[in-house]
Amino acid sequence: MSKILIRGAKVLGGEPQDVLIDGETIAEVGNGLSAEGATVVEADGKILLPGLVDLHTHLREPGREDSETVLTGTRAAASGGYTAVFAMANTFPVADTAGVVEQVWRLGKESGYCDVQPIGAVTVGLEGKQLSELGAMHDSAAGVTVFSDDGKCVDDAVIMRRALEYVKAFGGVIAQHAQEPRLTEGAQMNEGVVSAELGLGGWPAVAEESVIARDVLLAEHVGSRVHICHLSTAGSVEIVRWAKSRGIDVTAEVTPHHLLLTDELVRSYNPVYKVNPPLRTERDVMALREALADGTIDIVATDHAPHPHEDKDCEWAAAAMGMVGLETALSVVQHTMVETGLLDWAGVAERMSFKPARIGSLAGHGRPIAPGEPANLTLVDSAYRGVVDPAGFASRSRNTPYEGRELPGRVTHTFLRGRATVVDGNLA
Repeated sequence: MSKILIRGAKVLGGEPQDVLIDGETIAEVGNGLSAEGATVVEADGKILLPGLVDLHTHLREPGREDSETVLTGTRAAASGGYTAVFAMANTFPVADTAGVVEQVWRLGKESGYCDVQPIGAVTVGLEGKQLSELGAMHDSAAGVTVFSDDGKCVDDAVIMRRALEYVKAFGGVIAQHAQEPRLTEGAQMNEGVVSAELGLGGWPAVAEESVIARDVLLAEHVGSRVHICHLSTAGSVEIVRWAKSRGIDVTAEVTPHHLLLTDELVRSYNPVYKVNPPLRTERDVMALREALADGTIDIVATDHAPHPHEDKDCEWAAAAMGMVGLETALSVVQHTMVETGLLDWAGVAERMSFKPARIGSLAGHGRPIAPGEPANLTLVDSAYRGVVDPAGFASRSRNTPYEGRELPGRVTHTFLRGRATVVDGNLA
């Protein structure tokens, strides 16, 4: 069993310490630890975090391997400091049976760059008409606990209620893509001043907020758990805050791009900024940051949505919605939350590792950096600043909104159960 000594790392941003990895676990944490028989990683005051966990990743396999595969997606995840990702169900075929989720889970086992936990579809074919094999997916080798029709909203209240009731039996959670479809027909961007000036179909905030309001009440009624995907408006924040004040079992996520980018960027008509839900206003961005800081929003999730070149390099109306995000997420969070003083590094660990693992009931991840714990770790050079160049991405797709933008921070090492998947910023 190999030994690795990480020397002089700031654990969760605290005082420098040494961390000794022995095999798959953390053996010791302290000062002046012996390096005998160990490979030494000189951290020089870099930030040591638990391996990041993404509750919202699109790996596209099976069916859209031109966009991403489990292998390339997990390589991208490792590059961004992630040791586990939850793979969304909108594949081809849809992950709505035990067979498909087990296929994705086994592909993750074979990739070796990070753990892959499949998310099962709530409804058959994501069509919103009939519940999927929720129990069979949970009882499969993949052990699915999170279910979502992400990409489509479970807009039928009866179906949503039945799903919440069903997963309650085994402690599962329904992750809702909150989008009232009738209110967003023909929508191309956020409804507001910019959409009016550009003459593009508007996507009103109420289309998201009305679904969240309904679903937290349904969750309260049946006593089940609901998770809100990619929350994007100030009004949604207030609904979730109200629901939590009532003791409703609701959690919520925000994406890095909704913490930074606004609908003003759509003036360029560059389809790289076309995303679901759409980029909102500066007011919404500020509300999202504050809500993430105060715990109303529980976690950061990437909604990593890779697309091939031809699906984005076209006119705005025809372009696919989505952005890649695994390799830039931590940098955007450092820029928007740490450098603004809204979060410290311990807070980042809570929102990008500890809580996502808890929400998804994922064992072995989101654990303290302490002796006896699995050695799933991420070492970050927070002093680094660099310009984003998608040509260097591990992802198969390049649809990033940050190309040419300077962002802080760089993952120098990622460890999955003691094995280095990233060394000196390069995939191992």
